[in-house]
Amino acid sequence: MDPSSIDTFTAFSGHRLLSAGRLREVALAVKRAVDDQSGGPVHIYDDRTGSILDLDTRGSDEDVLARLPKSTVAAVADLPRGRGRPKLGVVAREVTLLPRHWDWLNAQPGGASVALRKLVDEARRSHAPKDRIRGAQNAAYRFMSAMAGDMPGFEEATRALFANDAQRFSTLVANWPIDVRSYATRLAFLPEATEVGASDG
Repeated sequence: MDPSSIDTFTAFSGHRLLSAGRLREVALAVKRAVDDQSGGPVHIYDDRTGSILDLDTRGSDEDVLARLPKSTVAAVADLPRGRGRPKLGVVAREVTLLPRHWDWLNAQPGGASVALRKLVDEARRSHAPKDRIRGAQNAAYRFMSAMAGDMPGFEEATRALFANDAQRFSTLVANWPIDVRSYATRLAFLPEATEVGASDG
């Protein structure tokens, strides 16, 4: 499965938004910008994590697309399954617990594996709001560190970010380039509502 069918990415040329959307389209826009040698340094950011994605733009469009990384979902789906293992994308990994933990798990209906999956699912449901906030903050911080680390108010904006203070954050980044502050705000506080794309001038 191509990550472009699930994940979205945003590319910047210098401090200006270059392209946003699925990886295939963003990658080709980046290739054109690199080939034209127009604008500033070009970087692609993963909208989910805020991390920079390295892209090899050499060769033809087809060459660039062929080198795009596969998604984690695809990698897991391609793993060989053991005999009798249900087709649920289950992956066997080692878990180290104390004897009393194993005794309790083995006494549960369905055994240890079923009990562990239920416990994890319940924890994910109960902690989902906090996990989403923490994930958004970490993504915004990664982007800000790479793109805005030398901009005025960076340290205070970082404190506001992790305090989940959207109003103060907005004030502190008000003088940053509009595409940079829009994307940082989108990652941090409005992952589903804020559109990125307005440019200065």
